[in-house]
Amino acid sequence: MRFTEMNLNPRLLQGIEKTGFEELMPVQEQTFKETLTGIDVSVQSQTGTGKTAAFLISIFHLFLEDGPVKQKKALIVVPTRELADQIEKEAKELARYLDFTIGSFFGGVGYTQQERLLNKGVDIAIGTPGRLLDLNQSGKFDLKKIGVLVIDEADRLFDMGFLPDIRRMIRKMMPPSHRQTMLFSATLDERSRAIVREFMNKPAVIEIEPEKVTVEKISQMLLHVGHDEKLSVLLGILSQEKPKSTLIFTNMKHIAVQVAKQLIENGFECDYLIGDLPQKKRLRIMGDFKAGKLPCLVATDVAARGLHIDDLELVVNFDLPGDCENYVHRIGRTARAGKSGKAISLACENFIYNLDAIEGYINMKIPVIDPDDHLFEKYKGEGIQLEKRRNFRKSRTSQTEGRPRRDRDNRRSRPEKKGPPREEVKKTAEVQEKPVKQEIPERNEKQNRNQDQSQKPRKGVGKPVTPKKGGQQVKANVSRKNAPKKTGKKQPTASIPKGDAIQDRLDYYKKKYGEDFKVTSAPSHVMNAHSTKKKSIIAKVLSMFKKS
Repeated sequence: MRFTEMNLNPRLLQGIEKTGFEELMPVQEQTFKETLTGIDVSVQSQTGTGKTAAFLISIFHLFLEDGPVKQKKALIVVPTRELADQIEKEAKELARYLDFTIGSFFGGVGYTQQERLLNKGVDIAIGTPGRLLDLNQSGKFDLKKIGVLVIDEADRLFDMGFLPDIRRMIRKMMPPSHRQTMLFSATLDERSRAIVREFMNKPAVIEIEPEKVTVEKISQMLLHVGHDEKLSVLLGILSQEKPKSTLIFTNMKHIAVQVAKQLIENGFECDYLIGDLPQKKRLRIMGDFKAGKLPCLVATDVAARGLHIDDLELVVNFDLPGDCENYVHRIGRTARAGKSGKAISLACENFIYNLDAIEGYINMKIPVIDPDDHLFEKYKGEGIQLEKRRNFRKSRTSQTEGRPRRDRDNRRSRPEKKGPPREEVKKTAEVQEKPVKQEIPERNEKQNRNQDQSQKPRKGVGKPVTPKKGGQQVKANVSRKNAPKKTGKKQPTASIPKGDAIQDRLDYYKKKYGEDFKVTSAPSHVMNAHSTKKKSIIAKVLSMFKKS
């Protein structure tokens, strides 16, 4: 069936024709039968089958016709920033002759431009859950005005942990009977079905078999090589195939960076796309790759879903993915919209164990090709340094240079140092380096000023404050823990007898401390007395007793 045979708005048909769409894809034909009449749909379909155009054309038609959702807003929820940007561009191409305002809203960029766009009024919003909820909580984006809701790549959203956010958003919208909801997913698992039961109004279920999409239009090949040979074989593939556009997938970010740098060193125009890159740089790289300015791109799975790349000739799995569904999404970047493509996978000893699950998922054996000697190209540089240690985990890659952080696993495996616990050592060092803080009543600014000027101790403080280098003050190392407790009653005190007779002083101390009094050392409560004058007198007395 052709688009011109459909009863669509002439201006919308003009935009469809300008975009280059002629024949309806199966998912589009089945979706339009339900959505154009106002029925909710739950669609199982792989990326690259034309589902983006299916829900965009449905939204434009519903907004142009007199119906329950006219004069309302549409919201398209997606898992990644790249997918939001891609859908926004495709929507603007289809609506080039329509009077609709379209915008994307995602994190990684500032709020100012997005809030300014919302203030002007947006008819179709495309965004990620986190930023959409932030804008709603700040009062900038009203979810009550949503008449059409599209949840795209639902399985990917749920895998990334966005299911609670999706529920929060939908609960803030109008009830299912007052809006139209479309859910698109590669697999309709239990989580997707739960959303269907809870938040959709008797949706029609549309299923497109993923296996047919995967294998019929894509020529798949598998090469068994050692991990030290992968770079050489990759160079041989690119030299032999000479593709105009190549997308190379790796499992780890730092390997993507290394592969891209090695390709550049060996004469290939290339760049890399990883999650650590700033948003503006990611969009620029993807724009150059889609426009054909960048013939080769190395990426992690951040670029595996929802990205439409016209006429992508070759996909190379430098690493076999651990998730079998990711294999389908990776090779699905080629052979889109009914076109053919080629996918080559390099199976080394590090990731060969992922092959059985992949072949079981796609329900076929990937044809194996023995690499000829001419396929092993000599390359410049040191090659890709792949870790052979099983327990080694490479850390995050820097946003600009790909420099790793310290390896946490190696840090944990270091032998423990003998000695006291760290807390005890720290406390001991503090005691040795810092004097004990004196517990004294708070003083006002005038008393502090007088104290600094006179350098004399206050009454009952003990040792005077001594100056330190740099003009800083060091408080006296005096504690009041051993000082006599105040009971509220005035303690009786005996006066020190005058005179120099030793017997008089001995009689005095026996009278005060008992007949068993012996002069061996200074009593603690005497030495902890707060009067400097009394301490000096006691010291003289004790020295006289020791001489005798």
